[in-house]
Amino acid sequence: MSTGSRGVRPTRDFFRDLDAQLLADRGPNGEPSTNDFQVVELFRIIEEFATAFDDMPMLIQGRAEYRVLIIAGLLVPRIAVTGQLASDGAVELVALDIDTDAGWD
Repeated sequence: MSTGSRGVRPTRDFFRDLDAQLLADRGPNGEPSTNDFQVVELFRIIEEFATAFDDMPMLIQGRAEYRVLIIAGLLVPRIAVTGQLASDGAVELVALDIDTDAGWD
């Protein structure tokens, strides 16, 4: 059961993961850029963690401070994000895995 809305902040590691998986510019076959992802996908991810963190599955059984969100993306087929509950009650987005095997052509 959700306890309301939490603050959510992506970490440097989250953005490193993003930069490692998508390019700064759109690809020739329609691959989204890092900016495209931030504009289209990131808001949905933040909203989900803000409102449903407590309802998400634990990444590690017995470690309730780590939750995982797996969703179908609007720009990419699948997205997995790990969130960690911080000491101030906010959720930090600590890892991102994007399914980039979409066959963009």
